Order: sequence, then structure tokens, then C-alpha cells
Amino acid sequence: MKGEGISPDSISYTAVLCACSHMGWIEKGFHYFHSMYDEHRIRPELDHYACMVDLLGRAGLLKEAESFIDSMPMEPDIVIWGTLLGACRVHANAEMGLRVGNMLIESDQNHDGCYILLSNIYAESRKGEDAEEVRNTMRKRKIDQVPGCSLIEVDGVVHEFLAGDRSHEKTEEIYLMWEEITKKIKNYGYNVETRAITFDIEEEEKENVIGYHSEKLALAFGLICTKPGSVIRIVKNIRICNDCHSAMKLVSKLFNRKISVRDRKRTKVWKWKILKIDKLNTSECDQPQRWQDLISTNIFQRAAYMNPFLYCAPLEATKSAS
Repeated sequence: MKGEGISPDSISYTAVLCACSHMGWIEKGFHYFHSMYDEHRIRPELDHYACMVDLLGRAGLLKEAESFIDSMPMEPDIVIWGTLLGACRVHANAEMGLRVGNMLIESDQNHDGCYILLSNIYAESRKGEDAEEVRNTMRKRKIDQVPGCSLIEVDGVVHEFLAGDRSHEKTEEIYLMWEEITKKIKNYGYNVETRAITFDIEEEEKENVIGYHSEKLALAFGLICTKPGSVIRIVKNIRICNDCHSAMKLVSKLFNRKISVRDRKRTKVWKWKILKIDKLNTSECDQPQRWQDLISTNIFQRAAYMNPFLYCAPLEATKSAS
């Protein structure tokens, strides 16, 4: 834009900061964040602060992210705190996650994503009773979790799947296909992630709950009904869970297929010989001390003098099919 003589606006900076977040470019992210005001007199807004919290959270700098929130010159909203909560879950910081999660539930009692994330953090911390208590609170307050569904188009026809769905005319073929896929990808190191399931059942039953998420059924159907080597495109209404993410990557390798899944957050693409999506730039991120030095150099003070002003989606690892 600068090369063409076009001055970036607030939305342009949101896109740039979001890109820095997904690439793990911490130093560049703060450079562009500060250049908003220093070069263009654009005061950062809540969306820009949310991008910066996401940038720090993805890199595992959770304390720095919380300090950054505390330094904001305006009141952080539920999106910003929710971004930090999601990062707490990803990086297994249960202490901060529980504190932030409980605060979010008290401040916005109708946001289902906060309850789900907090419940999953409890579950992964082996606090099943607390996790179930959060779910019970949801039920008492009549807060419904958005059911996950996935869509795939084959030969001009759109097919919809829910988790554990058995309404499709090819149900038997789909389930047999996914069972066969699961056996094969386990040879490549796949292990079903069952930590977020809170209820007391055998591990095999937990694998069944996780194993038939809507995007997996859509993927199995796509493998059955499309030509070898063709691209499989799936659209999902909520975030794809970690287990499905891992499975998709290995299926892409096993079947030599390009797989594209558009969830509520972004489009993820897995491709043979690439096998990476939303990864941090390890050449930069494997230098934690460098970032600690950067964090300690006034960035919070610089952010504070300005007068500026992502939805925590539920995972599908729930007791009932989502």
C-alpha cells in the first residue's frame, strides 16, 4: 500500500496484525501496532488490541498478554478476555485460565463459549466435578451450546452432517470408511485426544464420542464420493477441535489429498508434503529470551499513553452429540 502511495487505515492494520499473529511475528506485530499512531495517527481500537493479545497468547506469553490487557487505556471487552482464555487452554495454564474464565462467566452470563472453554480447562486439569458444575450452570441458566455441523458439496449437492449423525443414506459406508481411516492414521502417530471429555466412561467410549465429529464424517463421505487426488472442501459452523485438526493433517498425507476446512474462524488447508497449518514461525519463536527482552522495553507504557480504544468457540467434546 505504501509503495502505491495509499495510506493504510484502521481496517488495514487489523488485517496486518492478524497476519502477524498467525505467523508468530511478535516483533513485527508490535512494530506495526506502534506505527499506527506514530506514523499515521490512527488510534488503536479494541480489535487491534485483541490482535495483539492473540499474538502474545499464541506464542505462549500469557503473563505478558495479561499485562498488555491491564495496560489498555480502555476497558477490555469479552473478546479480548476470551482470546486470553483460549490461549490459556492451548498452553495448559489452568491457574490463569480458571481465573479469567470465572471472571468472564460473571461478566457475561449468556456467552456459551466461555462456559465451554472453562469446562474444558477444568476437564484437562483432571477436575471433572468442577467441569460438570460449569455444565450444570449452563443448563440452569438455559444457555444452549451451538450444535456443530459440517457441509460438503459433491456433484452439485450439499450434504450436511452432525456429530454422530446416522441420517445420511450412506451412513454405513461413511462409518466403515472412518473406522478404516482411524486404524491407518494411528500407524502415523495419531492418538485420539480425549482430555476434554468430563463424564466418567471408558477410554474407548471417549474415543467414540470424539471419533465421529461432523467434519470427520464429512471427510469420510468426501473420500468415498470424490475422485482420487481431487480437493475436499468442508465448511463448519464452529471451530474445528484439536483432535480433528490432527486427524485431517494425517488423512491428507495418507490419501495424498488437499483438504480445506472453513470453520467460523478461518480456512485451514492441509496438503501432502506441506502438512502444516497455522504454525508459528519457529525460526523466530524459538527465541523466548528475545521476546522477553522485547516485552520488557516499554511496549506496555507506549500502548498506555495512546487513547485507542475472536469468539471462544466451543469444542465438540461434549456429552451429547453437538
